Amino acid sequence: MEGAIIVGIVFGGIVLCLAIIGVTILMGIKIAKGGFSRKSRQSHTEDAKMIQEMYQGLTRMEERVEALETILMEKTRKDPRS
Repeated sequence: MEGAIIVGIVFGGIVLCLAIIGVTILMGIKIAKGGFSRKSRQSHTEDAKMIQEMYQGLTRMEERVEALETILMEKTRKDPRS
């Protein structure tokens, strides 16, 4: 009777390990193909758009700063007292 319990535990453990390995492999394939759900893809798309908007805003800000620097440099050239 004890032998049957031990055999059941061993086989149950093997089946459980194989199931865990299979699920892990399937999850890896699913992640590699593009995520789990539409929500995660939509979230990724929204994040990408937000980053692009931030980059464009920073580019415009950089242009403004350069323009201000130019104005300040011209002003200091005209006004030798400063």
